[in-house]
Amino acid sequence: MSQWDASALAPLQVSEEGSNASLEWLEQDGQIVTWLWTRTELASAIEHRTREGSLSRLQRRQVLARLDSLAESWDEVADAVAVRSRAINLLARHPIRAADAGQLGAALLVQDHVAGPLEFLCFDRKLALAAELEGLQVLP
Repeated sequence: MSQWDASALAPLQVSEEGSNASLEWLEQDGQIVTWLWTRTELASAIEHRTREGSLSRLQRRQVLARLDSLAESWDEVADAVAVRSRAINLLARHPIRAADAGQLGAALLVQDHVAGPLEFLCFDRKLALAAELEGLQVLP
């Protein structure tokens, strides 16, 4: 089982550096676990790319449709109160953004409930370092 950060899921929606790695991870373990705010983070990235002109309106609709389809298949950590509590503590220990602290807090919550190590899939360097320091196995 792997916990997917938004930075690892975004390359599944649009072609970018990391797309091949994300596709490989998905083929190896099709079970995506992420936190409930991930879909919002991905929608934000899509809208940002549309506003800056790197996605056309047609591409935007196609990418959003792919996101909807993928999100239907993943499992979400929905305990916002527990994630928030962990995220606040993580912000005191690591130089990460609030959304990243939420991602990491969700991963740590999942880690508490699974047997064996939890892989954390992430392309954000600051978040990856924080996850490693918190004891998660980070890929890549």
